[in-house]
Amino acid sequence: MVQTSSGHAIPMEPDDAFRAISNSRRRSVILSLAQSGDALSVSDLAVEIAAIENLIDPSEVTSKQRTRVYISLIQSHLETLDDTGAAVYDNRSKQVAPTEGTDPLATHIRQISTACYKPSEEDL
Repeated sequence: MVQTSSGHAIPMEPDDAFRAISNSRRRSVILSLAQSGDALSVSDLAVEIAAIENLIDPSEVTSKQRTRVYISLIQSHLETLDDTGAAVYDNRSKQVAPTEGTDPLATHIRQISTACYKPSEEDL
């Protein structure tokens, strides 16, 4: 377990934490799980992530966009999150649930995203 200076303990090895958050789709899953606090279906996650990636409302996500994300989640990302302890993935029910590591990881993802924010010229 790693205790950070901000007091948010991440109950996993540093390499596992870095592997869990090294991909934008895995970060999106972690943030979604932290926000919901409960298990989510892979289908719902795929729609949400496809909407984010395509900068559209979830109701506008096409079947092709959803399927592309769904397949990558099933074939790679959810297993990685499960292996690292960042989430629990049930392949039979196609449900993903948060763990005790989800919230601390989400906190750090938000902190990093905020710290790396660079305003565009339109924002100035």
